[in-house]
Amino acid sequence: MDYENLMCESTIIHDEVVQRVRSCMPQAEKIMELADFFRVLGDSTRIGILNALKNSEMCVCDISAVLKMTHSAVSHQLRILKQARLVKSRKDGKVVYYSLDDNHIDEILDVGEKHLNEGKRGHILKDYL
Repeated sequence: MDYENLMCESTIIHDEVVQRVRSCMPQAEKIMELADFFRVLGDSTRIGILNALKNSEMCVCDISAVLKMTHSAVSHQLRILKQARLVKSRKDGKVVYYSLDDNHIDEILDVGEKHLNEGKRGHILKDYL
């Protein structure tokens, strides 16, 4: 990548732009919450679970079978997803069923997939992380 083209050759600050953008920025606390939210989404196992739950309400046994993972590993990830309010649960007798917490989660996954499909294929950030 040509990094020289990314650098400004000037030190001029455009005050009107800076002020306008600052007035639109969320509070620092909200930015941190959003970063935590995306950090939770930054795990391929959790993305797999969320994609499975996009299609159907499922119990741990079913999710484990779909993802070919142990019940313990799935339960651990579900606990993280539930704490982040990405999934919810309901109990029916002895079985606990999980589903997406709301339709925003489905929309976030869809937008992410659409974004990836319009660009280059593969691991887009492997050279940067």
